[in-house]
Amino acid sequence: MMRRLYDWLMDLAGHQRAPTALFWVAFVESSVFPLPPDVMLIPMVLADRAKAWVFATISTVGSVLGGLAGYAIGYFLYTYVGQPILEVYGYADKFEATAALFRDWGVWILIAKGWTPFPYKVLTITAGAAHMPLLAFVLASIVARAMRFYLVAALLFWFGEPIRDFIERRLSLVTTAFVVTLIGGFVALKYLL
Repeated sequence: MMRRLYDWLMDLAGHQRAPTALFWVAFVESSVFPLPPDVMLIPMVLADRAKAWVFATISTVGSVLGGLAGYAIGYFLYTYVGQPILEVYGYADKFEATAALFRDWGVWILIAKGWTPFPYKVLTITAGAAHMPLLAFVLASIVARAMRFYLVAALLFWFGEPIRDFIERRLSLVTTAFVVTLIGGFVALKYLL
């Protein structure tokens, strides 16, 4: 089933309405859909590298708006809708631990996890259920999702097809290396200035 869905999204990436489809895939992935928008973003950027930044923007906007839907599910409908969604993805038993992270770290946990391959829907639903302040949620989502999609678009723009396999197999490694570099830069600036 998952392979057919993946293949369908790959085919959809070549359609003339692919940008609209990309928006909706990014939107629904943020609350319920199992596959990330990267499945469409990667072939779309490879097909037209000049539009890499447009496609990254579409993914970011769709994901953040979809994140608001996931937040609303967690905030208003956690018991009836949010918890069953988390159960489907195997994260219901980790809800309390993730909610505690939101209470302790707030924006920072959403930024740190929101641009990795960790299921964004889990974060959006948990943020809503934990009643994270809405403005903080939106701003952190913009940062996290833009970092994610612009990183993928940039790598594909600069390196093209050879980087595709690397990204698909090692997205977690790529994003972790970027986070370590980013945090290391901030720590270095703190001690240098």
